[in-house]
Amino acid sequence: MKVGIIGAGTMGIGIAQVAATNGCKVWVYDANAKQVETATVGLEKTLTKLVDKQKISAEKMTEILANISIATELKDFKDCELIIEAIIENKEIKTKVFTELENYVSESCVLSSNTSSISITSLGAELKKPERFIGIHFFNPAPLMPLVEVIPSLLTEKTLAEKIYNLMKEWGKIPVIAKDIPGFIVNRIARPYYGEGLRIVEENIATPEQVDEAMKTLGNFKMGPFELMDLIGVDVNFAVTTTVYKDYFYDPKYKPSLLQQRMSEAKLHGRKTGKGFYDYSEGTEKPIAQKDDALYQQIFLRIISMLINEAVEAKRLGVANDEDIELAMQKGVNYPKGLLNWGKEIGYAKISETLQDLYGEYQEERYRQSPLLRKM
Repeated sequence: MKVGIIGAGTMGIGIAQVAATNGCKVWVYDANAKQVETATVGLEKTLTKLVDKQKISAEKMTEILANISIATELKDFKDCELIIEAIIENKEIKTKVFTELENYVSESCVLSSNTSSISITSLGAELKKPERFIGIHFFNPAPLMPLVEVIPSLLTEKTLAEKIYNLMKEWGKIPVIAKDIPGFIVNRIARPYYGEGLRIVEENIATPEQVDEAMKTLGNFKMGPFELMDLIGVDVNFAVTTTVYKDYFYDPKYKPSLLQQRMSEAKLHGRKTGKGFYDYSEGTEKPIAQKDDALYQQIFLRIISMLINEAVEAKRLGVANDEDIELAMQKGVNYPKGLLNWGKEIGYAKISETLQDLYGEYQEERYRQSPLLRKM
């Protein structure tokens, strides 16, 4: 299969690696020609490490690299059967690229976006053939993270989602099909993990390290929300939250955090800048959380209740089927359990009571329950 990748950032080159590993002929294009060179050199180093660790053979590395070519202009994609765009999260820039692409590619070429937060319907609607457009959302790093969200728009040809779903399976991924709603499955359901953690810190109820420790020790999460924001990029996480908030017509449930905005403005973006909620400077030790069992229980129950409520609401709205909702959160953001099953385990009545108490205390729509939660 001939595959085109637009964007040679971490995500773009990662998707190229996945496709090339699975025998596809891949062309990578970036408006910044130097970025493609940098990305391919970086990929060679990554593959060399995999050979050294005996994860792949030297022959496989040679095959992967041979399957990847550099495209110098969009016209080079004329023979591609599938094109995946992985550039800046800006609707106007993405639309401009896709409308130009339509001048060069065949009628049967599938066009797709790796966007994590922009409406697939809005991107596809600008095309001459919106029926061949679909969302294919990989998670970072694409070669390692198994989940892929497949998102048909209102205009996507009916059988295309299943075809892409099957292709992702062939590529060794775990695909799920999601409705074209803001945040799709993972970025919608996961918002309270960050948002409620930030709220707890903003109110001086606990420190970032206490919130992280509570979620890791009581919830068995691999990373707490603040560690995770530092890894993703505080600015990136803030941008996704802002997009979801706006796209849901400013629903208070998704309201961004002022603290996170100030962190973004200060360029305290986390690991990539050396400092975020934690200091990653050489020789700096991470602060140890002051343990408080009652506080930890309060933090865990508050955040997990918000997450479970969001998963139940996604179920109610048919964002995806139950199995895909559970899979998405476990394989997309490494949650230790599916949230619907977790709700059963804790008891939906306990989740409902926790949210009712929060609503009583704050009198905010943020804590409203899914109508389905009370019936479960």
